[in-house]
Amino acid sequence: MIVLKSSREIEKMAEAGKILAACHKEIAKRMKPGVTTWEIEEFVDGFLKKHGATPEQKGYRGYKYATCASVNDEICHGFPRKEPLSQGDIVTIDMVVKYNGALADSAWTYAVGEVPDDIKQLLSVTKEALYKGIEQVKAGNRIGDIGHAIQTYVESEGFSVVRDFIGHGIGAVIHEKPDIPHFGLPGKGARLKEGMVFTIEPMVNMGQYHMKMDENGWTARTADNSLSAQYEHTIALTREGPIILTNQD
Repeated sequence: MIVLKSSREIEKMAEAGKILAACHKEIAKRMKPGVTTWEIEEFVDGFLKKHGATPEQKGYRGYKYATCASVNDEICHGFPRKEPLSQGDIVTIDMVVKYNGALADSAWTYAVGEVPDDIKQLLSVTKEALYKGIEQVKAGNRIGDIGHAIQTYVESEGFSVVRDFIGHGIGAVIHEKPDIPHFGLPGKGARLKEGMVFTIEPMVNMGQYHMKMDENGWTARTADNSLSAQYEHTIALTREGPIILTNQD
């Protein structure tokens, strides 16, 4: 069942989104060679506490951390760790923030120092794919329109879209209906309606889209060891159109 949100509920989620976006902007200042994702984890934990918010994914299905920190070929759900990041690495920081009972979810991929042009292209295409998906968030459109816009763009640029992890509704809990695949056919799937709130979070690989799981049962990485990037926003569909609740601008 898809739970439609009231304007008041969306306003509360936007408050959580502002805190999350502000946290990502601070992370960007700290992401440089020599820093560890464990230091980023501790920073996020402290930042949220300072702002009266909590990391919703800590304890979710036994997950232990405030962030997911996925480095290089890790697609998602990487654990924060104490190994320093190196020049040329990329790292995706994903987090869910709870504030006054409302949730917001956003991931961002950061380049560590200078990266080669092909990696810059991967990051640029992945971010642009997110916004091409958001352009399809209109009342009357269908979920397949979002995935189709993302997939056709990404594949036209020579990259691939991960199939095993998708966007999702969000509200009182992290994962609600509807599912939001980042691939598919236009005109297919549930019709978009005012009051829907969900994430769009394409994961894009430099190589093939296939994945493999680490022994920890959480971390997914590319099967061919190619690099993977991800950008994610929480989107509310309102009478005025789509609102990015986790906008960093």
